[in-house]
Amino acid sequence: MRIATWNVNSLNKRLPRVEEWLQYAEPDILCLQETKVSDSAFPHLTFGALGYESVHHGSGQWNGVAILSKVGIDEANVVNGFCEGLEADQDTRLITAVCGGVRVSSAYVPNGRSVGSEHYEYKLSWFDRLRSHLEQTADPDSPVVVCGDFNVAPEDRDVWDPAAFVGSTHVTDPERDAVRRLEDWGLVDAFRVLYPDTDRLYTYWDYRAGDFHNHRGMRIDLMLVTKALAERATWAIVDRNARKGKLPSDHAPLVVDFREP
Repeated sequence: MRIATWNVNSLNKRLPRVEEWLQYAEPDILCLQETKVSDSAFPHLTFGALGYESVHHGSGQWNGVAILSKVGIDEANVVNGFCEGLEADQDTRLITAVCGGVRVSSAYVPNGRSVGSEHYEYKLSWFDRLRSHLEQTADPDSPVVVCGDFNVAPEDRDVWDPAAFVGSTHVTDPERDAVRRLEDWGLVDAFRVLYPDTDRLYTYWDYRAGDFHNHRGMRIDLMLVTKALAERATWAIVDRNARKGKLPSDHAPLVVDFREP
């Protein structure tokens, strides 16, 4: 099974690129973030023509998350946002579905903007709700994937220059601790399973100042999986080619292959 995640930074702008990418990358499951479309405007028919069922949680101008699947979607168990009992996901940043026996969540974690701001505190509280959501809806002993744009670089080696990020979001101890709490629940960074010692592997490059061409990036798009899947991971790549060319997203797709159990 091939699972991918991609922050497309506006599906309206990127749809032809996503269609092209699906045809050559052929993921079984693709999680999208920052679609920036409403549920009514999501192109289900376009993806259906390529063989994908799809579900989407979005309200329009900002945010928005989706799951595309060639291995089925259990429509009865799709969860938009957080489960009952938790503060609602007003920003449409999370969607969960069961695809081919795997519980998949596509997440777009808040940016946080600046350390100590109300946006930063909201980011940390959002992570807390995500952890609670997992505790109440998932089993760490079964196949579970939580992937997407986490807006956190888990380690210093996941940014091009740690000194350039001192005092900034994405690298602070509370943000990294929030990711570790998800791992403490039972998740593993699938990319690091396959690339445990390799540095300078990024998924995001700012549009400005030639950051992509100078490889000034960050690894903030993650695929966290339970042990049941981590043990089956066989291959992974960040598809830098999808970050090139005309009107690219500022993120590249992360792809991980898992062998059948």
